[in-house]
Amino acid sequence: MATKTRKPTHAGAILREDILPELEMSHAELARRLGVSRLTVSELVHEKCALSADMAVRLARLLNTTPESWLAMQQAVDLWALENERGPEYQKIEHVAA
Repeated sequence: MATKTRKPTHAGAILREDILPELEMSHAELARRLGVSRLTVSELVHEKCALSADMAVRLARLLNTTPESWLAMQQAVDLWALENERGPEYQKIEHVAA
């Protein structure tokens, strides 16, 4: 399993750097519109937590995107982290013949 050198972009970074400034929206306003706490938004935007399926649906509904696009970002981050943390362990797993 090849280790990627660059960490994929976290969904929170997309919100923080691109979406919220473009919409001129505060964390509090985003939280209100999503029906979640400001702390929940803050933790996501500051990349302190993973994006949940629930949050993916909420963001997709609010921003007219798809939950799958948000979840794909999270999946890329999760896989990158695993490959970097457990890569040597995974290398020890032998393939089975079909």
